[in-house]
Amino acid sequence: MARLPGLGPRSARRAVLHLIKKRGQVMAPLAQAMAQVATTARECAICGNIGTADICDICRDERRATGEICVVEDVADLWAMERGQSFKGRYHVLGGTLSALDAVGPEELRIPRLLDRIRDEGIAEIILALNATVDGQTTAHYIAEALEGTGATVTSLAQGVPIGGELDYLDDGTIQAALRARKRV
Repeated sequence: MARLPGLGPRSARRAVLHLIKKRGQVMAPLAQAMAQVATTARECAICGNIGTADICDICRDERRATGEICVVEDVADLWAMERGQSFKGRYHVLGGTLSALDAVGPEELRIPRLLDRIRDEGIAEIILALNATVDGQTTAHYIAEALEGTGATVTSLAQGVPIGGELDYLDDGTIQAALRARKRV
């Protein structure tokens, strides 16, 4: 359990003890659910989302064929975008970011598949929803350069002060990004 992300040795120990104490009510149903997920979960052949069919519900939904693809690093980012209920297009999960230190290049990610989708699906806009990290921004620049000449518009999510954020609590980089992305009131 301690090998799971977000769980240290003490948290894992508490979780295991809780599962043991609640074997019938919690552990058995959880074990059944995990066994079912292990046999039924698969990666969408089109976008990389996780579902129970070869093509996920989002890619099968014709109402989402808007000519927009939102590019995210991983499935957790796709789920976060879906929670916002604002984006009505389709997604493309890269499976990570470019990283020279970790020897992750475009071929290790789903970048070639993204380029194929843009050509095959007649995509008009690519929204780069990548994390504001060095690797995320490097990946965004790489994709933007690779898309030059395709006719697709490349946009990225806005960066800066979050709603409800207080300037005193923001880091210097966030304040700089907010100043660069300012808009007329």
